[in-house]
Formats: sequence, structure tokens, C-alpha cells
Amino acid sequence: MQPLMITAAICGAEVFRSDTPYVPYTPRELAEETVRCRAAGATMVHLHMREADGAPSQRAELFAETVALIKSAGCDIVLQFSTGGAVGMTVDQRADALRLRPDMATLTTGSVNFGEDVFLNSPPMIRAIAARQREFGVRPEVECFDSGMVDAALRLMKDGLLDLPGHFNFVLGMAGGMGGTTAHLDFLRTLLPEGATWSVAGIGRFELPLAAHAIAVGGHVRVGLEDNLYVQKGVLAKGSYELVAAVAAMAKEAGRPLATIAQARALLRLN
Repeated sequence: MQPLMITAAICGAEVFRSDTPYVPYTPRELAEETVRCRAAGATMVHLHMREADGAPSQRAELFAETVALIKSAGCDIVLQFSTGGAVGMTVDQRADALRLRPDMATLTTGSVNFGEDVFLNSPPMIRAIAARQREFGVRPEVECFDSGMVDAALRLMKDGLLDLPGHFNFVLGMAGGMGGTTAHLDFLRTLLPEGATWSVAGIGRFELPLAAHAIAVGGHVRVGLEDNLYVQKGVLAKGSYELVAAVAAMAKEAGRPLATIAQARALLRLN
């Protein structure tokens, strides 16, 4: 079984200080939280940006400042940028920071109802983001909210826009997407191309149970305040690092080692 990779999704675009006082906004706050998550066992950080007032942002300048602060702290974590941004952003806004050439960036391969809104990813939008990832040599993480998004990724491979097997992340339990059950996760696993790696991001109360299942069956895990605010029922996590630590403790109990950065980079084909 592969060593466990934990991704920390530390702020997202939909969580605000009115939801939890612990969500980071500024580049310095994001960098400090990243360092804490790395110390707790995370091997990759999934980054969104915020303006000082918390408004979602994809400005490359904010990504650059955050990355510089992470690196100046001596943190060797794998850097993954979101290209999802926030609902309503254009492709140019969502993909602009790819020119900074992070290790990885997300590629959502379909549209999905997102609460009362629609997270729109039309085929032309998907192809445009995939093409920019290829232009800048950024390894995609295929983001799937339902099974059709795996099929869409396979079509991109056939069209020469996506190199697979690659790495997939299943986002489960969000209203509008696939449910947060182990049965859904086990079905999705059967659709992947041979040699693919995968992680699961359970939304809300599904986060830690799905993490435990992924640990048991050989997958990887994404946790953090982007997806879930609580470290246990009714108890706010004081940061994504507490959720990372909870998953690391699960892995230790299960006898599954955490991946080193070198191991994670090899598994993700970043070397």
C-alpha cells in the first residue's frame, strides 16, 4: 500500500470569518497555516486566495506573495493552486496564476450545482484551462464531483489535452454532487485508469469518515477548512492543521505511514 498523502485545503472561496474565526485570508496567514499543516503531516497544500476583506480572489500577485512566504519559512510542501476560484469567475481569472508554475493545479472536468449556484465548467472552459496547464508545465489534479467527470477526463486524454493516469480528487457530500458515502467512493475508484492515484475530500460531516475509508483501502485524503469546519461534532477546528493531525492519527492507528515529500512527488509524477 502506498504511503498516505494528505492535502490541506486551508481556506477555499466559500468559508468566511462569519463561519469560523480560524479561516486564513492574507498571504501571511495562508503561509503560516500551510507551515502548521506541513508540521501536522500534510504533504500538499491546496491554495485559494482572498483579498484582505475575505473576498475570493485569483490574483497572481497574491499567489506569488503566499508562495514566497511559504518558501522563506523553509516549508517544502507540494504547492497546488485552485483553478476553480469562485463561482462566476472567468477562465482568464481562474487560470492566470498558472504562469507562476506551481507543482500542481486543479482541473474540474464538469459543471455541478453548488448550493444555490452553478459551478460552471463547460467543455471549452475545461479545454482552455487544461491547455494552459500544459503550456506552463503544471501537473493537473482532476477534480471530480460525480462519475461523469471521470469520463470527461478520459475524453481529454484521448484528445491529447491530459496526460493520464494522473491524480484524481473526489469531492463527495456536497449538495448538488455525489453523496458522501463509501459506496460512492468505491464505485468511483473502479473508473480510474490503471496507475492513477486518488484522494477524497468529504464535505462537512463526511470528511473524516471518508478519510478513514481512504486510509483503509489505499487512497489519499484531502481535509481542511475549505471542506469542513469541525474537528468533532460541535467543535470548531482551530485551523486546517487540526484536521490534518486527526487524519495523521488515523493513519498511525491503521499502521499506514505518511508519505515523505520525496515519496509524494514520486507518486504524483512531479520529479
